[in-house]
Amino acid sequence: MSHLSERMKEVELRIEQACRRAERNKEDIKIIAVTKYVSTETTLAAVKAGLAHLGENRWQNARDKWEALESEAVQGIINRPTWHYIGSLQTNKAKDVVGKFTYIHSLDRLSLAQAIDKQAAQLDIIVPCFIQVNVSGEDSKHGLEPDRLFTFVEELAQFSSIKPIGLMTMAPYEAEAEGTRPVFRALRELRDALDERAQTSNSINTITELSMGMSNDFEVAIEEGATWIRLGTVLIGKEEE
Repeated sequence: MSHLSERMKEVELRIEQACRRAERNKEDIKIIAVTKYVSTETTLAAVKAGLAHLGENRWQNARDKWEALESEAVQGIINRPTWHYIGSLQTNKAKDVVGKFTYIHSLDRLSLAQAIDKQAAQLDIIVPCFIQVNVSGEDSKHGLEPDRLFTFVEELAQFSSIKPIGLMTMAPYEAEAEGTRPVFRALRELRDALDERAQTSNSINTITELSMGMSNDFEVAIEEGATWIRLGTVLIGKEEE
């Protein structure tokens, strides 16, 4: 982990530069350290280094890390990290995730909303969720079609244990990060349109957050309005299986 501090400094510098270009405040950008490609030991080291938000996309891969870090937190060895579920979530896995992951970034269908809401109600918690939108239209990507977004947000009003706080998307991989800009811009415009509608609707709450941008394109995402960026290899690295 000798390179972790160097990576953190480099990422912070690149965020600062992107914010300067976009005339944004660096404090508005929050980093999710994506730990799916690293071990429990590396994940623990990342938390000790000050990375407070962790992202995983499969519960079966996250379980050992979550349990180990929870044990460390209970003992007061580390500050308890905030977990973000960033992958596609199967309805029958909601019971495993809700209550352990503070944020869910992949809400994209009513059946999943029902499962999240049911588990959250049993735990007497409210789950902040990002609605995943398939802006690029790729068949390989999960998420709502953009023209379904407004209706879906209105339908979510029936679930009292879910709080939609933002939108999430995954851009196609581009050799040149600039190629992702239209996708990120479109998500921001969807969020702005939702906010405009919220001013005149009792069934839509204001949504402010944008979860977009990964290791290869986070600077463009920041320039287009990202408030949460999901960084794996560029920040945490990748270990061999």
